[in-house]
Amino acid sequence: MNENKSKKLENEAIHEPSRQYFIPAQIVHNFSQKGRDHLNRKTNSQFILSLQAGAFMAFGAAFSVLLSMGIDIKGLSHLMAGLGFATGYAMVFLSGAILFTEVNVLLPSYVFQKPSIMSTKILKFWLATYCGNILGALFVGTLIILSKSLSPEFYQELNTYINQNKMSFLADGTWGFFQIVISGILANWLIGMAAFLTTAARDITGKIIGTLLPVTLFVAGNFQHSAANMGYFSIGIFTNDTYSWYQFLLYNLIPASIGNIIGGAIMVSLLFSFAYKDDIENDIK
Repeated sequence: MNENKSKKLENEAIHEPSRQYFIPAQIVHNFSQKGRDHLNRKTNSQFILSLQAGAFMAFGAAFSVLLSMGIDIKGLSHLMAGLGFATGYAMVFLSGAILFTEVNVLLPSYVFQKPSIMSTKILKFWLATYCGNILGALFVGTLIILSKSLSPEFYQELNTYINQNKMSFLADGTWGFFQIVISGILANWLIGMAAFLTTAARDITGKIIGTLLPVTLFVAGNFQHSAANMGYFSIGIFTNDTYSWYQFLLYNLIPASIGNIIGGAIMVSLLFSFAYKDDIENDIK
């Protein structure tokens, strides 16, 4: 009887249940494949998916303000704002929409594994994604304004948030520009990890939780994420009396985008691609 029990335990050990997540090497390889797939899409598909991603950012920005309005407790306010914005990112990740800051992780992962494919095609794709995100966000921002669905208190809260958290760096002059670049590195590092955790999960619940945690952290830390800021600015551009659209672009989006590229391409794609290079080449499954 003891012998039969021993064999049973041995069989159970051999037939362990399959993992409910992907291991890191598989995730990096998945990044590379998704970067390749996005790059090889037809231009009109790339642009439509970029418009969708920008639209989701505007929805996320609106939701983050709506959820955090009137909350004086900072921690709770940050949590609710992060929860709101995570909704936009979940829509991006689960729909396959193309977001500039996610591309900063996916495309370099492909390039690092296939360095011979460097071409102007990549730069055009990157630029098209960026422009598509801005236009998608502006479209939703325009619809929100025209709908008159949101209260004056919403716009007051939004403009206060923009002035105090997104444009306050202007007070430091030239150094403020570099502060936004550094903050942008941190932001896309976290979004890269949101993509990492979301890709690791194999069910919808895991993907949403994987998105929520890093997004809440970057919102709470006021790290400058260009795609997220596009969402806020797409609405604020119509209601903010302090700053003009070109100031949003020159003094926030451009330096934040520079930092975002560094944070996604180097801190996530390059480091993980190098660390798991041998595992990827051995085709871990």
